Amino acid sequence: MFTRIVKMIEAIKRRDPASSSSFWILLLYPSIHVMVFYYISRFLWLRNIKSLSRLIMQFARFLTGIEIHPGAKIGDGFFMDHAMGIVIGETAEIGDNVTIYHGVTLGGIMPAFKSDEQRGIKRHPTLGEGVIIGSGAQILGPITIGSNARVGANSVVLKSIPNDVSVVGIPAHEVEKQKLNNEFHAYGTAQSDVNKMEKSISNVENEISLLKKKIDYLEKKKSKK
Repeated sequence: MFTRIVKMIEAIKRRDPASSSSFWILLLYPSIHVMVFYYISRFLWLRNIKSLSRLIMQFARFLTGIEIHPGAKIGDGFFMDHAMGIVIGETAEIGDNVTIYHGVTLGGIMPAFKSDEQRGIKRHPTLGEGVIIGSGAQILGPITIGSNARVGANSVVLKSIPNDVSVVGIPAHEVEKQKLNNEFHAYGTAQSDVNKMEKSISNVENEISLLKKKIDYLEKKKSKK
């Protein structure tokens, strides 16, 4: 557990510009606090001490505002930024170096419908490595979010997402076919979107330059007359 906490602290330092020393991260970040409870409850869950395991996570929820089922599988370097209101369901699986922002749900589809038939089956999402989920996004059902994918804020994702692409909207859809790299971009910002913005600005600058040349030409032509 100690090693995994150290990895989380290092992940926070890399991904959160507001972070400072390891001491203050340990003291102030609910993402760290809830994961300490999770590691204990997960240990008990895997040994079939499930009632106590659930009780520990309910207490952690009361303290942090984050709800994680002890049955969920969570990799190393997991960071929940701001974190309030995050819900992670029982059969959710999260890969290494994933970042989730506040208000995100990794939930099931219609959990109150035929509940008995849903027991013991995979009903929550699987997140690959390096995924970033923007604030308020809802990832629902036993779908897969591919490694290094980006999910925009407040999106509702109902279908699996390939590796290295960005999705936005309700329901979520791809916004760019171009592959992304695995660098961290805060709030799920797609590198392709950034490039698109840069290209748009460049196009506007070129148009302005052409207009200036035309104006200069017309003024010179007029002065000759």
